[in-house]
Amino acid sequence: MCLQMRPPCEVVVRSVLPAFRSLVARTLIENFNFSQMAAAKKLGTTQASVSHYISSKRGEKMVKQLEESPSVQAIVNEIAEGIAANKTSPFDAMLLFCKLCEALRTGDLICDWHKSCLDVPDVCNVCPQPSKKD
Repeated sequence: MCLQMRPPCEVVVRSVLPAFRSLVARTLIENFNFSQMAAAKKLGTTQASVSHYISSKRGEKMVKQLEESPSVQAIVNEIAEGIAANKTSPFDAMLLFCKLCEALRTGDLICDWHKSCLDVPDVCNVCPQPSKKD
């Protein structure tokens, strides 16, 4: 889905977060033997939504792009492992979702995707720049 005239944060909310939630649900079900109902309860959504995440092809391109990112996979695993071990509260999970958004906006994935949908100037500073490590 190409969202013209939309800021990067809206791209994240409409496309990236559902794909990310799908990855967490799939990890809970496949790696930790959660039922769809149990995964839904932990993610604060419905069983129907989880079923849709697992079986739907809609949004599959974004899911594939996120799966290819080691930093995204690390956050998916951190959330799923924390949920499975009852060590991640809903607040902690929310903070990790925010960490994902920050990681994506300081990397190239969201910027590249946004630029493919919109005529963005060569010099664009909407997304935060990665911090320089000394």
